[in-house]
Amino acid sequence: MLRLGSLIIRNVLRNRRRTILTLGSTAVSLGLLALIVAMYQSFFYGQPESPSEARRLVCRHRVSLTQSLPASDYAPIKNVPGVVHLSAWSWFQGVYKDPKNFFARFAVDPDVIFDIEQDWKMPEDQIAAFKRGRTACAVAEKIARDYDIKVGDRVTIVGDIYPVTLELTVAGIFKHPMNAQCLVFHRDYLTELLPKSSAQRDTVGTYLILADTPENVPRIAKAIDTMFDNSPYPTRTESEQEFGRSFLAFLGNIKLFLAAICGAVTFTILLVSANTVAMSVRERTREMAILRTLGYTPGEILQLVLGEAVLISVAGGIVGLGLGTLLARGVIASGAAFGFAGIKWQAAVVVLVMAAVIGCLAALAPAVVAARKNVVESLRFTG
Repeated sequence: MLRLGSLIIRNVLRNRRRTILTLGSTAVSLGLLALIVAMYQSFFYGQPESPSEARRLVCRHRVSLTQSLPASDYAPIKNVPGVVHLSAWSWFQGVYKDPKNFFARFAVDPDVIFDIEQDWKMPEDQIAAFKRGRTACAVAEKIARDYDIKVGDRVTIVGDIYPVTLELTVAGIFKHPMNAQCLVFHRDYLTELLPKSSAQRDTVGTYLILADTPENVPRIAKAIDTMFDNSPYPTRTESEQEFGRSFLAFLGNIKLFLAAICGAVTFTILLVSANTVAMSVRERTREMAILRTLGYTPGEILQLVLGEAVLISVAGGIVGLGLGTLLARGVIASGAAFGFAGIKWQAAVVVLVMAAVIGCLAALAPAVVAARKNVVESLRFTG
């Protein structure tokens, strides 16, 4: 087996230009495949990133996110057994300086929002200032960095959904998990700005809920939705993770879309690898016949060809994981990641296993032909 290992490495390095081109094309394809597999895992099989995320729920109107819920629903929801904290979570939108400056802005209940969003880390004095200030707001660290916002700065947001202009003062800047950046301000301040005749004064976009335990999340969701079944404003309550996935529904059948891309990429890699292996085996027909005369068995010839293909394919997979990681960082930095958290070890293992399988399948037919070919005919081969 050791002599086969040295031969495999030498044969791979023999035609370095072909090896590098094959490895490069394989790496690019497997990098794309790694990104898609990681997205599939994150979107449909991802686990909560923290204990508090596993305890959070979002309650919204059953028909659509564009439909509001009555502010009077607060008390009944808060009284559901297992609900520890409850806050309004109303999307404000609006314009900050320029319409291109897009980031999430929510009207919340300041006294409890940092108890619910336990992954947000902000100094205690800043949390206290945020709770005290009627026009105070708290800004995510990434937003503050991107727009050069500092504690004490004035932030003006011109409303569109709500016909008011917010004049806010930054009371604090909080650290946050990936894909959780936003600006939050007092819901009571928004209510004061709205005309007394406005129906929006008594409505809430969604409610953010913290359950006592992750195990109670399904029960609490069912209890809330059952309570408002016959209401003019029926609700849909789901875990925060499921709520995030619901946005993917706007894009259509994402599972089928990602599976189709995976299939196309895999088939392309297979064709490229098979063509390269077939060319290599054909060029070395006489050489393999000589190896047979020196005592190498058909099984060892088979292993030799398969080993070369698998080595190149797995090496391409390793390089591809590096490229995929760079692509994943780009997707996350774009701000449109829908909860995508990068390539995790499970996705990396899947890609490397697929790389090995692709190498085996691509080399299988040429390897079998090379192992079974008549020695005399192979020695006469002139190519």
